Order: sequence, then structure tokens, then C-alpha cells
Amino acid sequence: MGDFLPGVHSAPNIQSAPDVYEIENLAVDPGQRIEAAMWDIAPWDARIVLDLGAGTGFHIPRFHERAAHVFGVEPDDNLRLRAMERVSRLGLAHASVMAGSAERLFLPDASIDVLHARFAYFFGPGCEAGLAEVARVMRPGGTAFIIDNDLRSGTFATWLRQIPRYMTDADLIENFWRDQGFHLVRIPSEWRFNTRGDLESVVKLEFGERLGGEILESHSGLSVEYHYALYWRTYP
Repeated sequence: MGDFLPGVHSAPNIQSAPDVYEIENLAVDPGQRIEAAMWDIAPWDARIVLDLGAGTGFHIPRFHERAAHVFGVEPDDNLRLRAMERVSRLGLAHASVMAGSAERLFLPDASIDVLHARFAYFFGPGCEAGLAEVARVMRPGGTAFIIDNDLRSGTFATWLRQIPRYMTDADLIENFWRDQGFHLVRIPSEWRFNTRGDLESVVKLEFGERLGGEILESHSGLSVEYHYALYWRTYP
């Protein structure tokens, strides 16, 4: 992407296997507790929503139900085309999919009411450039939501700690967001799959064949205890 879209990082899970990642999205937070917590803080009824790092556009229809308009921004060409196809197939008249990155949004200043970024770019220290761009596009009174893993509890967090070089310093990450003016809401939830095969394919996508296989040997059933960290900030 170079100078055109600075700050872009690869996302090997969704980029390498978008169909498997669709299964993962369908399993995530089946009670939609994340969206409920967001709504309690900043409802998007008749508001302008930005889904940043939209991937294949999985979340766009949910926001589209109540929003005045949803912008889905995605840097990866293949994922963005899938998002565009989804929007067209579902007839989402108040949704647009466009190229962009966290560090370069092709949107006017003060144009967004609610921003949603889920497991995309904003993983703690090092994302300051993207946060500056977010601040530029947020309207006064607008709210940005960053969704990440809660590293302090849940089965999934114990699995993450087995990945070499994965940033698992919860104090470091949470202090970073606090210093950036964000609040934290912890959301206990789960992955819930329809079949064991679906669970196995997603675990191996996220953790690789070797570690994923070891994890699956010690985990039975179709669900996984999975807790989320919802960071949020309302801009003056």
C-alpha cells in the first residue's frame, strides 16, 4: 500500500481464509453483547457510522439497520470487494465501502458520529497515528469504539498466552488506552459454533495447525469462553 495507505498491517486469518473467518464471525458473541454495550454508550440511530477495518463487511448490515449511513473502510482489495458484494447483494442502500486505512481515511473532517474498529490495527502502543486520524474525522460528541481481547479472563485468553511474541501484557495495553482518554468495558461472552468441524477450522486458522491441534485436544464441545475488551471515547 505504501504512501497511498500508510500503516496497513497484514491480517493473515481473514486474508488467507475469508470463508473460515466468516464462520468465526458467525460464532462470535452470539448474544451480541458487544453491540448492546456500544448502544448503551452511544446509540447510532440515524447517525453516521464508520466501520474501520471492515474486512468482508460482516458487521455493516447490523449497523445499517439503524444508522443513517454506514461507511465501511478496508485496505485489502480482495476483502473490500467481498464487502462491496455483500452490500450490493443485501441491497443496503445506506452503506458505502471504500478504500482507506486507519492512518488515511478519505473522509471529511468531523464527519463521523460512531466509529467501530474490531480486531483491526488498534492493538495498543504504536497506533497513535491512526488515533490522530480518528480524532480528525469524529464529530464533536461522537464516540469511537475499539474492540480487542480481554487478556485477563476467559478460556480464549489462556490460549493467546501460548502464542510466542503475542502481546499479552494487559497492564501495558489497558494503561495505553487510558492514557489516550479511552474507557474500558469488559464483556464476558463466548464463541458458539454449530459443528465441531467449524470450531476446529477456526481454532486452526487463529492458532495454526500445531498449536491449534494441541488446544483442540484439551477442549471439548462447541463453545469457547471468550471475553472482550471494549475501549471507548467520546470526542469533545
